[in-house]
Amino acid sequence: GDNPTAGGAGDVTWTLARLLERPEFARSDGPRLIYASIPGPELVAKAQKAGVGAHIEGYVGAVVDSRYEGPVLLRGEVVSIVDDPENSEAVVRVGSIEVIVTEKRKGYHYERYFDAHGLRPREADIIVVKMGYLVPELYDMQRGWMMAFTRGGVDQDLHALPYRRIARPMFPLDPQMPDPDISARFVP
Repeated sequence: GDNPTAGGAGDVTWTLARLLERPEFARSDGPRLIYASIPGPELVAKAQKAGVGAHIEGYVGAVVDSRYEGPVLLRGEVVSIVDDPENSEAVVRVGSIEVIVTEKRKGYHYERYFDAHGLRPREADIIVVKMGYLVPELYDMQRGWMMAFTRGGVDQDLHALPYRRIARPMFPLDPQMPDPDISARFVP
């Protein structure tokens, strides 16, 4: 639902908030999850100032789209910083989740981005990327994949969308409606 390459805001925090609530990720020895990525320019600046190994806290996401969840507070350890004049990044570990925080909104596609942080994605238990498809680099490293229907601007859970100003019943969303007439009509 927050796929930046499909037109999503890239800063929806709904999924990250749900992951941070899960008890299995609360401890550092839980399943290792890499979350790619969420914008948080203020948190990146704090990480740059504090340095790798420091414990920091700050809010990320939900600047462009806060309909489903507000900004999320990350409290964790800085495990990596990549300084880039166009878009610096930091990785903040919260429990067993490594969150890639970026200065700007962007899609996170390629293994080399993970490698720049020393994250070793092939050794992670779970990698969450905000994409509706697997680019070749991700496909080549996957052991199994699934697409999650999550909240956001490009949500694909069509039955859950808050439709307004449409004529009801609407096929195929209203299962109680009779089958529509879909026969061809010729218009002179």
